[in-house]
Amino acid sequence: MRKRGERSQRSPCLRGEMIIADIFPVKQASRLENITQDMRLRICLMVLALIVLSFSVTTLPAVTHSQSGRQKPPANPSSTNASQKPTKQRPGTSASPKSDANESGDSDEVVRVTSNLVPVPATVVDNRGIAVTNLKLEDFELRIDGQPNAISEISRAETPVRMAMLFDNSGSLSEFREFEKHAAVRFVRNVLRPIDQAAIFSVSTDVNLALPLTNDARLLELTIDGFGKPEGATSLFDAIIQAGEYLRPYPGRRVIVIVSDGEDTTSRADFDTTMQRALSGDCQIYVVQTGLYESANLRALAAERRMQEFAAQTGGAAYIPKSTNELDSVFAQIAADLAQQYILSYYPAQDKRDGRYHLIAVRVKARPNARVRARKGFLVKSRDRV
Repeated sequence: MRKRGERSQRSPCLRGEMIIADIFPVKQASRLENITQDMRLRICLMVLALIVLSFSVTTLPAVTHSQSGRQKPPANPSSTNASQKPTKQRPGTSASPKSDANESGDSDEVVRVTSNLVPVPATVVDNRGIAVTNLKLEDFELRIDGQPNAISEISRAETPVRMAMLFDNSGSLSEFREFEKHAAVRFVRNVLRPIDQAAIFSVSTDVNLALPLTNDARLLELTIDGFGKPEGATSLFDAIIQAGEYLRPYPGRRVIVIVSDGEDTTSRADFDTTMQRALSGDCQIYVVQTGLYESANLRALAAERRMQEFAAQTGGAAYIPKSTNELDSVFAQIAADLAQQYILSYYPAQDKRDGRYHLIAVRVKARPNARVRARKGFLVKSRDRV
């Protein structure tokens, strides 16, 4: 018996059962037991539902915050890719440098990120034609449009050379084909150094890159020897422009060697445009002109003058060997030029970066009798295209 005032320790559910048992007869106990179990089940389900609802309410703010911070993907994936185009790399066997500018759909908006340095390769000889090789920066004087300008630095010919040989494969040279092949092979053997690289272009109606830059002399010779029967017209000016664009991204001295009679018949570019592109690309042009003899016609003589102008304006040289016996001295001279050059560096002022032609004059101050062969001018744009 429970004492008066003592609180019942039984659960509410059990107390309810006792009250119901006192009210209803005993014969209804089984039915009441079923009702009690059903009530227990309902109460448990209600408690469980309350727990689940409470958990959902507490986690709802966190889910909403996560969705609001999510970045929506672009509606047009191609628009993202357009702003992240990879930098183009020109073909070649050496690592492609310096072309870090981002490209866009409009090529006029592509800007070179490199400096506007103007290299001025200079060959210096005395009055006997012997190379002068012991000069220093302070021995030179550089004039731009007649005004003295500072030379930023000077280096010697250890700088690697990147050459593009333009091999004439047009029908006009069919009778001089073996002579040209011999001349080109002699060039590779006598001029190319281990640190240098050369590429070969085949020039006829179309201009094709036959071999990318390489220092493998044997591979160069095999490529020259593998040229088929010459045919078609001659797009020599287009070839000079294409070779300059090909060499543009590579470091070192950029040299174009033309093995041809120099006659152009089908180029889209004219002489003046080709000269401007060669100067803006900082290319030296050397010419080994074949197929030109004493009986040459006016057209051949005009081609000779154009080749000489290309060489003179860019600081190169033009040679006209009459036979294979003269090739050795020609290529020895080209090799001496490339091995004994001084490379002067000049940074033009902003007012010179106007796309106009500016005159260059180089002399050796302490040696008035010394002869200097260097480029005659340059063109630099404030926004130079790649």
